[in-house]
Amino acid sequence: MTENYRCAELVGRQIAAVVNFPPKQIGAFMSEVLLLGFPGEDGEVVLIAPEQAVANGARLY
Repeated sequence: MTENYRCAELVGRQIAAVVNFPPKQIGAFMSEVLLLGFPGEDGEVVLIAPEQAVANGARLY
C-alpha cells in the first residue's frame, strides 16, 4: 500500500489499472482493482498515467 497519494489528488486523474482480476483480500480490505506503478527513488509508488487523454476504460497494450 502506498501513502504517496491522497484520495482528493486522484479524483478526475487517469491512471493505468487492471480491472478484470477476481476480488482478493489484501490485509483488512477487499481489493477489486490493481493500480499499476513503479517504485520511485524513495521507494514509494509512482502511478503509471497516460501523457495524453485517452478514453476511460481503454485497453492497455
